[in-house]
Amino acid sequence: MLKTEFSFELLTQNDRARVGRIKTVRGEIDTPAFMPVGTQGTVKGVFLDDIEKTGAQIILGNTYHLLLRPGIDLLKKFNGLHKFINWDRPILTDSGGYQIMSLSKFNKIDKKLGAIFKSHLDGKKIILSPEKSIQVQKAINSDIIMVLDECPKLTKDKNILSNAIQTSNEWAKRSKTEFGNNKAKGLFGIAQGGLYKDLRIESINRLIEIGFDGYAMGGLAVGEKQLDMFKILNETVEFLPKDKPRYLMGVGTPSDILGAVKEGIDMFDCVLPTRSGRTGLAYSWEGKLNLKNSKFKSDASPLDSNCDIKGLKNYSKSYLHHLIKSEEMLASMLISLHNIYFYQQFMREIRKNIKNKTFDIFYREYINFFD
Repeated sequence: MLKTEFSFELLTQNDRARVGRIKTVRGEIDTPAFMPVGTQGTVKGVFLDDIEKTGAQIILGNTYHLLLRPGIDLLKKFNGLHKFINWDRPILTDSGGYQIMSLSKFNKIDKKLGAIFKSHLDGKKIILSPEKSIQVQKAINSDIIMVLDECPKLTKDKNILSNAIQTSNEWAKRSKTEFGNNKAKGLFGIAQGGLYKDLRIESINRLIEIGFDGYAMGGLAVGEKQLDMFKILNETVEFLPKDKPRYLMGVGTPSDILGAVKEGIDMFDCVLPTRSGRTGLAYSWEGKLNLKNSKFKSDASPLDSNCDIKGLKNYSKSYLHHLIKSEEMLASMLISLHNIYFYQQFMREIRKNIKNKTFDIFYREYINFFD
């Protein structure tokens, strides 16, 4: 019988790298974990039953996009997103904070009201307050809910970053009040502060004072150099509570993940596996493969000889190359599925090496492997 309360257990460490387990009412999540992104209730080009077969234990949806379409009234009729999309495992939802940055030309920030959007679909005015974001995520019936935050674009301006912390902190308080006392779900706070150690620590400490079930690092993977991201993680992750899951939002490449795990991060999400799949780029134990390249025209080997999902092991690189050149949609579907399968394999190997105290060896072997 599954636990009825959200919880996290830290199982072992290899230096800073951690193996843990998140427990939710819909199942367990082994960490470090990679969450495929299903922004609008679908992981692009991949069937959800195949996503589960890859070993993925949780997917991510997005509050802003699901609010616009299909809308919370319809989701309430289905008692949330799980039944609507036929996925019975955990779902985490981003609060809409990232869209405040990515769709900045369609919104403005009012610290009291929240983010005021002009819908990119029909121009309708939408006010996404901290309270509204939590209400929408409750309608989605998310298992892990994120507070609404202000995610600034990449900047060196400490005033901009400091103001974003002030806004995010107030919104975090309001989000927690709206969330209430729901032990079956997890509520995560989001730390900001750009690449400044002092601002990051300030943001983290303020969130800890409020108290959350997990803590995320936001405002990274927004254009900074990889080494700068690793540096700020190295300087600040240890200030996060050790008994709570740590989530690096919107990351990333296999080397991004590997470097962040080394600093103690537990959870990741990124559109990269499917976005790359749509452009013919595959991640594999052979490295990063551009299947558009003519060198694959006669390559009879598969991307992974062990993957039985959708018969992937039976498709040659030559055939995938042909599909890409023929502009057949099957190419993006097969490569996207492979990439998600590979990412889940990669996470399993990371967890295994942390448990075996060989993570440093694995790290050195693969940190530059996908460049």
